[in-house]
Amino acid sequence: MERKEYEVVIRLVGNDSPCHVGHKVGEEWVFDYMTPPRMCGLAFNALYPFALALQYGATFPWQQDPDVVMVSCPDTDVHNTFELRRRAKKPRKNGKGG
Repeated sequence: MERKEYEVVIRLVGNDSPCHVGHKVGEEWVFDYMTPPRMCGLAFNALYPFALALQYGATFPWQQDPDVVMVSCPDTDVHNTFELRRRAKKPRKNGKGG
């Protein structure tokens, strides 16, 4: 059985007050196992299990869209809300995903 390959895009979609790290609504990162440059490590730690699950085809029954999950930053003073969206990996020139 062929396994589908996905990438996960992380996008900051909301916050209740200015982020201590300086994140702004609309910033995006692509999940690649390691904390992306200029992304808060604490937020990434909260997002990691959801991003990994989405990357391998998981769905979350509390979300309407099977390709999206919303996750909040653990910093309760800021309450950043991130959208994690799964999309098909773009094929590489050699025909493999990537």
